[in-house]
Amino acid sequence: MPSHTEENQRLLDSRHEDEEERAYDSTEKVQIIGVDEGADADEYSTKAPPFSWKKLWLFTGPGFLMSIAFLDPGNLEGDLQSGAIAGYSLLWLLLWATVMGLLVQLLSARLGVATGRHLAELCREEYPNWARLLLWVMAELALIGADIQEVIGSAIAIKILSHGVLPLWAGVIITALDCFIFLFLENYGVRKLEALFAVLIATMAISFAWMFGETKPNGGELLLGVLVPKLSSNTIQQAVGVVGCIIMPHNVFLHSALVQSREVDNRKIGRVKEALTYYSIESGIALAISFMINLFVTTVFAKAFYGTEQANSIGLVNAGQYLQEKFGGGFFPILYIWAIGLLAAGQSSTITGTYAGQFIMGGFLNLRLKKWLRALITRSFAIVPTLIVALVFDTTESSLDVLNEWLNVLQSIQIPFALIPLLCLVSKEEVMGFFKIGTFLQVISWFVAALVIMINGYLMVDFSLRRSGVLFTVLVSVFAAAYVCFVVYLVAREINFSSLRGKAKTTFGV
Repeated sequence: MPSHTEENQRLLDSRHEDEEERAYDSTEKVQIIGVDEGADADEYSTKAPPFSWKKLWLFTGPGFLMSIAFLDPGNLEGDLQSGAIAGYSLLWLLLWATVMGLLVQLLSARLGVATGRHLAELCREEYPNWARLLLWVMAELALIGADIQEVIGSAIAIKILSHGVLPLWAGVIITALDCFIFLFLENYGVRKLEALFAVLIATMAISFAWMFGETKPNGGELLLGVLVPKLSSNTIQQAVGVVGCIIMPHNVFLHSALVQSREVDNRKIGRVKEALTYYSIESGIALAISFMINLFVTTVFAKAFYGTEQANSIGLVNAGQYLQEKFGGGFFPILYIWAIGLLAAGQSSTITGTYAGQFIMGGFLNLRLKKWLRALITRSFAIVPTLIVALVFDTTESSLDVLNEWLNVLQSIQIPFALIPLLCLVSKEEVMGFFKIGTFLQVISWFVAALVIMINGYLMVDFSLRRSGVLFTVLVSVFAAAYVCFVVYLVAREINFSSLRGKAKTTFGV
């Protein structure tokens, strides 16, 4: 029979394992409440404290990590193709797609702050086992698709910067090691990791702003492109790509977890209001910066290739070389400026992918794994297929373009399985309490979600119609039927529960 000492040690070990389930350990949370000097403990239980620049600084970080998903190599490829094929005409759509993305991310942050739990954890509690497991599989597939694009983009940059000495597969292996950097920095506190991302975002901003200055896009056409909506039949596919790249399924899960890196007493309405205010400001700033970076890339390629023969064949693999041939070397060759920005985008997005993977797996499955082991498993899901892709397609640009199309479709079909649970949960009083979103915001949010889902649906249909074969048609038809049934289930389940809640209030007055 174990002694009291042994039993106590076993309980302590078990508690330590439970604490390690979260990527953001409670001991690493940034302290916020202590900033209010001399404030009464209950003074801000229902109202938010006055605005403080110091507090804004303390809350700054999660929004910038979230914004990386708006700047990953998949987005950069969408930007350059939009600029090369549509010129400046889709800049307005880039702006409004970023605004829609901000709305979704603010709802995700609201869920995390108000409940103290992230989206994957709440989905585990909200849905029956079969639906929960299916949602987890969909989230993992979306993450794998995004990660393959991010790792490939980073590997392309490494190949350029090494003058071709390091092939694509070597770049994939190098990029795979970034999860160890992530684990190393995390051990020194979340602020160190956020500082790394600040450096990477600054690197992207400087690189693409430098390219903008070198190519000198037309300012008048740029302004018209941002302010005047314009869409033609020739640019519909690029328009779909612009919107489809902005809202990433794994990023919806990620932001609801990142906001919990700050110590917020969610039992006090005032404290939650305060946190949501600061998170809204910093997320808005972060996405404004991401919009400017995307705008730089789009306008550079609009100036360089719009109306040219290369416009329809440009992609991540050959974009740098095309720029070099167009604008030459200069003080610093534009090929390497492009590669540095692409490398920063790839490295930062793969690290956030590792974060998202940990939250998704831990939340849906409630796994008790050490952080390094969970990171290794998460990275393997993406690195193994990416390494195969790199070995097969290392020298074939057209094959990589086809692969990218498949990956875009893979991520597009996962959008409803992140947006619908999010909107359902933030609309529930029993989940959100005082912070349940109102009717007006519900209508706007569901409209945005429906618009994004329809746009991505168009991408899926267009992709399927461009493929032929009886077997492919049969498989797509079966999958589409099952897919629609699951989406309908998720929506109908919420409508049914809302109806039951309404009847309960009418009958019992609660």
